[in-house]
Amino acid sequence: MAEQNTSTRALRLGVAGPVGTGKSSLIATVCRALADELRLGVITNDIYTDEDARFLRSAGVLEPERIRAVETGACPHTAIRDDITANLIAAEDLERDYAPLDVVLIESGGDNLTATFSPALVDAQLFVLDVAGGGDVARKGGPGIGRADLLVVNKTDLAPYVGVDVPLMVADARAARDGRAVLALSRTDPDSVAELRAWVLAMLAAHRSGNHVPQDPGPMAPHFHADEDGGHVHSHDEDHAHDHDHDHTHEHVGDRAHH
Repeated sequence: MAEQNTSTRALRLGVAGPVGTGKSSLIATVCRALADELRLGVITNDIYTDEDARFLRSAGVLEPERIRAVETGACPHTAIRDDITANLIAAEDLERDYAPLDVVLIESGGDNLTATFSPALVDAQLFVLDVAGGGDVARKGGPGIGRADLLVVNKTDLAPYVGVDVPLMVADARAARDGRAVLALSRTDPDSVAELRAWVLAMLAAHRSGNHVPQDPGPMAPHFHADEDGGHVHSHDEDHAHDHDHDHTHEHVGDRAHH
């Protein structure tokens, strides 16, 4: 499958993070902020449904036909890192059908703290945490938290209700990321939405100029999947697994992963 030159095809932005952190809401926010000036498309990933795609279509953020769903049928990160074929075809089909597009946002199915996109699928990736997950989550690290192009601390408007110190969480995130970009975001806060909009535009400019090189945040850890036979350990990039050794259990879409 021939790949287009990155300077002429759309910027592909991956959005990953645990279940419930607000990935779909963040994509809707990006679309509302930029749909008037950029040509956008969206691809969502769910295991067995198109629930996220239906949410975005019902939100009216884009023409419904510009929002495509991939049903992975397996653990969510498989389709964004191990076998990216379905997502790559979906992105290329979307760009061909609505050429020219400026940005295609690809949402991972809800996963765990080690989920990352293959740099062969996306040009840059955002990793999303939310304050309701706990103020200490950013300190726990992992490839997405540490090395995604942008870490978003989402739903900051909920911080007073869950007892989280947002400036401290952001400071911990910056320390975990060695100074890489961190954004504290609430869709109800215009200043933070403006920062997100500016980041996307800056990444698009770097992509078009050829000054951005897609980076691999790092491999998945070995982890446990429950199945009818009692479960099995599934490993990504086995030769790197010792760097992030821990197990977790996935559940179906709509249920939180247990760590």
